[in-house]
Parts: sequence; structure tokens; C-alpha cells
Amino acid sequence: MRLGTASALGLTVLALMSSPPSLGAQRATAAPSEATVPFKVGETLSYDVSWSAVLVAGNATARVVENKGNAYAIVVEGRPIPMLARLYNLYYRMESLLDSRTLLSQRGSLYSEEGSDKTTGTTRFDRPARRGYYERQADTNSKIDFPIPAGTQDGLAAFYAIRAHAFKAGEHFSIPVADSGSMYTVQVDVAQPESIRAPVGEFSAWKLTVGITDAQGQPVWKNIALWISNDARRLPVKMQAELPVGSFVLVLREAR
Repeated sequence: MRLGTASALGLTVLALMSSPPSLGAQRATAAPSEATVPFKVGETLSYDVSWSAVLVAGNATARVVENKGNAYAIVVEGRPIPMLARLYNLYYRMESLLDSRTLLSQRGSLYSEEGSDKTTGTTRFDRPARRGYYERQADTNSKIDFPIPAGTQDGLAAFYAIRAHAFKAGEHFSIPVADSGSMYTVQVDVAQPESIRAPVGEFSAWKLTVGITDAQGQPVWKNIALWISNDARRLPVKMQAELPVGSFVLVLREAR
């Protein structure tokens, strides 16, 4: 993953993995064809982002904006704290349409501001054809058409889809993720729930250890871990990763 995308994923609490959801009893208000999920329209999760030696370097907010046309519209924004923003402009906005029946991404996009550079990257998925269409708009525009395996996600959609998974201690699974026109393989190992503290409170949370490799099987990120609360809300409580731009830790400050 390129440097800009890596920093964006860190700052915006990007989800790095997904798997087919385990469906339980449906919500009373859900249509028969919709998957059961632990989130709903209006949910807002706010995170503190620490980077290397900076205790709180930025903030990230993830929102489920609406459910339209059988898809959840999800928006995540990340930016540094004002003191750091005065030194260097950074802003990231990720959007995803997550199919409410299959919990697969229909479309994902990332808008980034890094200094004076502004870039928009959009991936559209054609499931019947098993093709991905990536378009990058910056100083120069580019388009990529590439094959995708079944179940491929964009990062943000994966982040929400995994919350519907029924975890089991000792479980291991691998799934495909598309990023910037390239394919990656994400391997997830599930450990026993453990107690973890965040500004929003203390939780029993599943610990997921994650590894990511590129199309050549080479490791991309290191020391990635994600904690998902072991309750009905399945809140992503904490995430940590070593990225090319430094070590990131994200902790949940508020959930409403």
C-alpha cells in the first residue's frame, strides 16, 4: 500500500480484514433479506489517534449515515490535532456503500489532503463479473480494471462487516481486500477475549492479530491488532499497527 493510503488507514481507523458474517436472529425492524448487524443508522464512533511518541496526534470519527437502496452509507474522517495541523495539513475522508444483505462493499472511496496535494481514489465492485474498477483523481488521472476474488472488500466496508462475525478463540481465516487498484490478503487469528480499557470505558474484547501480504506474498504491515468488544454492540475499541509513517494506536473515546 502506498504511503498516503497507509497513513489514511491509520488515521481513519481502517479496517483491515473481513469475513462472511455469521447471521443470528434478525432484528425486529429489519427486512427479511437484510443481514443482522450490531450497528445502526446514526451510530457515531469517535477515536483518539496516537502516533509514535505523540500521545494524541489526531482524531477520527466513523458514522453510519443512512441506509439507502439496500446499502449502508458509512463515512469516516480523520485529521490531526490543531497544533500539528498548523505544521502540516492532513485530512482524510473515507466513504463506503456496504450492501445490507450481503455485507459486501458496493463502492469505496478515499479523499486525502496531504500538504498541498489533494487526491480522490474510488473503487467500484462488479460482483457478477468479479471485476474491480479503480479510478484515481489528482494532478493526473488514472484508471485500473482488475479481477477480484469472491468476497473482496474495501477497507472501510471490511471494518464494519467484521463486526457481524461470530468469533471463536483459536479461529484463523484469510480474506481478500482491494486497495488502490491492488489486491491484498489479510490473515486473521482470533484470541480469547481479554479486558481492555479505553476512554469510553472498560470492555471484555476479542483480540484479533492481523497480517497483510501483497499479491507477491510479501508482508505489508507489521504488528497489527484489533480489539472488538464481546457484547451486542461489537464496538471496535482499539487498534494498533506499525505503518511506514510510524506506529499508530487508536482508542475509542466516545460511542453514541
